[in-house]
Amino acid sequence: MESLKRIRYESGGLDAVDARLLQMLVANARVSTADLARAVGLTAPTVAERVRRLEEAGVIMGYRAEISPVALGLPITAWLRIRPVPGELARVAKIIRGIPEITECDRVTGEDCFLARVHVPSVADLERIIDLITPYAMTNTSIVQSSPVPRRLPPFGTEGMTESP
Repeated sequence: MESLKRIRYESGGLDAVDARLLQMLVANARVSTADLARAVGLTAPTVAERVRRLEEAGVIMGYRAEISPVALGLPITAWLRIRPVPGELARVAKIIRGIPEITECDRVTGEDCFLARVHVPSVADLERIIDLITPYAMTNTSIVQSSPVPRRLPPFGTEGMTESP
């Protein structure tokens, strides 16, 4: 039964109610079940069950507070493109995992192998982090000036979604 729930969501089987619940939870993860229920026109127990199913199926992976790096004294954000020298991919991945200032990192296709986001208090700290990596990889750094598109959900709308019961 659990695998059927997961397949339902992996194949895009969200209905309009699920989509609205996800949009509301992304906007405010602390929204109450009662508020969710009012917004979608269902009872609170029904909404709680829908949210539980979305969690169990892995659609909702967790809840978190979004923290401002600037407010924590980390005004510089940069993206590091990292290309390990031959034979050093695993070592570079281990080094990256051990640098707490790197808040996210993806292994990517193309000339570079990793794309990492780093938050630091100063350019000197950025240089220190780059120096940890450069014995084993080439790097290219881009300092973020602004973020015109903040982190958001990919489009999933209600097109092609099944109708709710």
